[in-house]
Amino acid sequence: MTSDSFGAEAHRALRILQVLEPSGGGSGRHFLDLCLGLKQRGHHVEAVYSPVRAEESFVRELKSLDLAAVHIVAMKRAPGWSDIAAFRALRRIIKAGAPYDIIHGHSSKAGALSRLHFPARAVPRVYTPHALRTMDPTLGRAGRLIYGGIELILATLFTDRVICVSDDEYAHARSLGMAKEKLCVIVNGVAPPLFGMAETVRASFGIPAGAFVFGFVGRLSHQKAPERLVEAFRNAAARLPGAHLLMVGAGELEPEIRTAIAETGLQNRIHLTSAFTGAQAIPAFDMLVMPSRYEAMSYVMLEAAAAGKPILASDVGGASTAIDNNRSGLIIANENDISQLAQAMVESAGPDRHRAFLSGAQARMSGFSLERMIDRTEALYRELAEGRPGA
Repeated sequence: MTSDSFGAEAHRALRILQVLEPSGGGSGRHFLDLCLGLKQRGHHVEAVYSPVRAEESFVRELKSLDLAAVHIVAMKRAPGWSDIAAFRALRRIIKAGAPYDIIHGHSSKAGALSRLHFPARAVPRVYTPHALRTMDPTLGRAGRLIYGGIELILATLFTDRVICVSDDEYAHARSLGMAKEKLCVIVNGVAPPLFGMAETVRASFGIPAGAFVFGFVGRLSHQKAPERLVEAFRNAAARLPGAHLLMVGAGELEPEIRTAIAETGLQNRIHLTSAFTGAQAIPAFDMLVMPSRYEAMSYVMLEAAAAGKPILASDVGGASTAIDNNRSGLIIANENDISQLAQAMVESAGPDRHRAFLSGAQARMSGFSLERMIDRTEALYRELAEGRPGA
């Protein structure tokens, strides 16, 4: 191949199919940013999403990207007979759109269904778990063996590259037996924060300008443990007069969380909404609280870090990437000790402690780039699609 032809290959547009099941939250944010960034670089990008757990804001934004095509396939998180219909629907989309250069599945369900279609070497297949299921500390030994075995078989036989979004997730994937040549680390990147929305978000809930606001952004799910935060705020409320908790998200636990909020008697200080995105809401927070049971590399933590906001998080994957512990925020033990979380919230809201955290967070806010994430993903695609190592 001549140098001219090599240059032409290096810059040719790729045909890429992106597939996602959760259709919201951090994985949804990653999916949207990646689709848009690749489209802006001239690639043919098609997207597949599931309406089952889709957030309205995600669907609106995805449709506004004006991609080459947007397909809908009903995928459920839990394994079941519906997976057969989803598998067939994906297969039809893939056959109709062929040839693709890359098929990239996001999350465990979409990752499995999109990878199983092809025999070895047909089309390069990439998988981003967005937190391997086996990272959940409550899963149990049997669950870890089953899910870990499935992930290992898929990675070994049906996957060209697994993208880990933090060093913690990479180490966990290796502990499952995944070969290092199948793995790479590409840390999520985020767009610049929308600081102009802070007053609008606070005013929407009648939160005074000087009130201390703890914030939560995420799917209302077992993984994100929003019930921990509601109970911790209830526990700490008497010691935090005037403080508010603003929770942004939707999901399968929404009825239970709304009931829990009502039972606290603090409805005028705990606000739950899905009307704003995380990027819009985070500038209104004084501190982000992430009580998750497990993560790989939380998009929300990166968005808060990029906005210069202190973070209080349980000890999960990626926390040490986004937080300089005791300087830009706090990392606490990942357990159901609500009193520990409540005490950490009280301490973090103290004027002197918060000023110190804020200073540390603002010193780190320039270190999280969306362009770098897209650069590295695009390079990986070219390496796999064109068979050249070292992209």
